[in-house]
Amino acid sequence: MLHTVNKSPHDSSSLRTCLSLAKQGSDLLLIEDGVYGALSGSIHSDTIAEALNNVTIYALGPDLKARGISEDRLISGIKVTGYDGFVELATVNDKVQSWL
Repeated sequence: MLHTVNKSPHDSSSLRTCLSLAKQGSDLLLIEDGVYGALSGSIHSDTIAEALNNVTIYALGPDLKARGISEDRLISGIKVTGYDGFVELATVNDKVQSWL
């Protein structure tokens, strides 16, 4: 399953809830303000880094760029993808769950 999170973990519990319910092997794509969850050194970094043992986490590159976040500021193991990668993730996963 592909999970998408579009809210900052500083403003919403969507990311934490998603991670608590995502099954092993799932994909998680951080989009819009959700990309703030990919930042290294934040209060949520340890939780996100630990989740990488069970799920593959992606951040949408154009949303990182729009917020002035460079890839070197991300938690190690988070993959950056573009819109084409977003489409591919949506097609290879049989279900998509949007966490709003």
